[in-house]
Amino acid sequence: MRVAVIGASGQLGTDLVRVFGDRAIAITHRDLEVTDAEAVRRLLSQLGPDAVVNTAAFHRVDACEEDPDLAWRVNALGARHVALACAEINAACVYVSTDYVFDGEKGGPYTEEDRPRPLNTYGITKLAGEHYTMLCPRHYVVRVASLFGAAGASGKGGNFVETMIKKARAGEPVRVVDDIRMSPTYTRDAARLIRALLENQYPYGVYHLANAGSCSWYEFASEIFRQLGLEADLAPISSEALAQKARRPRDSSLASSRLAGLQVRPWEGALRAYLEEKGYLWGIR
Repeated sequence: MRVAVIGASGQLGTDLVRVFGDRAIAITHRDLEVTDAEAVRRLLSQLGPDAVVNTAAFHRVDACEEDPDLAWRVNALGARHVALACAEINAACVYVSTDYVFDGEKGGPYTEEDRPRPLNTYGITKLAGEHYTMLCPRHYVVRVASLFGAAGASGKGGNFVETMIKKARAGEPVRVVDDIRMSPTYTRDAARLIRALLENQYPYGVYHLANAGSCSWYEFASEIFRQLGLEADLAPISSEALAQKARRPRDSSLASSRLAGLQVRPWEGALRAYLEEKGYLWGIR
């Protein structure tokens, strides 16, 4: 099975290329602009992959409020272009979506059966991308949240874990919101689950691939410092204090009711694996 990875230089894309190994066809933003329908159709037709994983996204949430047109063209129309091209060559189409398709008012983890209700432009355009992806008969919509991976996030300057470590080591005050909950997702684990869905020919549809459990961003930061044995000037703050342009769901934690036979480890264990991968835990036992 040959798998094309769109967004191969990104945080999740990098790990997808790693887990698929010599079966991966790496496609970076330099190689393809997903907003160009003809370019998408032409390239995928030339490559002829068995499956395409589309990780391309405009994912800076507040910036999406400032430029909703770009968010729509990348997150929604880009997904449509990829889905139609996949349908044309009979390839499976995997679209990477987000917990931000939910409003956070459920009061517990969202499963695949819950109805989306996004609060912001990013969530709206990603939900549209989900629906466009379903134009391909062989489709997987996979939702992840709060990604952290060794490659770091393009356009975001790393990831939350790296930001926390940098601030603590610099002796800076670390103020983190404690009233927003989510399910951290280690990109290496998400990539392995995507590979399992394709290799084991799971039924087409929607899947949640976040690591098990949930936490607030403050609890996430606390666990980072605990595992590293790092002293930090850490204190909680309210999300209202940040005055962000985009509304965030209060509790967008994810759980899956469809991953029968696949093990999803808790986020704490995934964090430790990440810290080991990055070399932070060498000598710490």
